Amino acid sequence: MALVSRVEPILVAFFLATWIVALLAVLGLVDLRGSLDLAFYPLYSLAAAAGWTAGIVYVSRSRGLPAVIRRRVWVVYFLGPQGLLYLLRAMAPIEALRFAPFVPFYSFGVFSIFFLVQVYLMPHPQRRPSMDAGDVERDRDGEPPVVP
Repeated sequence: MALVSRVEPILVAFFLATWIVALLAVLGLVDLRGSLDLAFYPLYSLAAAAGWTAGIVYVSRSRGLPAVIRRRVWVVYFLGPQGLLYLLRAMAPIEALRFAPFVPFYSFGVFSIFFLVQVYLMPHPQRRPSMDAGDVERDRDGEPPVVP
């Protein structure tokens, strides 16, 4: 099995595009204000659902990967979906943007809490050792354990 499948590059491209458009909207180069009438609670609900889903997918996709690649996958699944949340917030009406300027920080908090609950607090099964006939227990390197 490949360490990173075809899904991650597609997600990276999509999330990078959402971050770029959100940044262009913040800089004023793209005017998205008022193009989506999304209230605060649906945005927070979307942040919670995105955090929960991204946490579950991260845990399932990163199981068994080396630490270096697992950190890269963590960046994709933790920071990537938040670009979509910021983009949706940039599309809110002008009055909503002025009335509640801290909504992006709150959505970041909601997303982070639900993501981190999945990653650190939920029990996830570990890989089981092979029970085939003739196999000996091996450590994570694939080498037999050293007994002093």
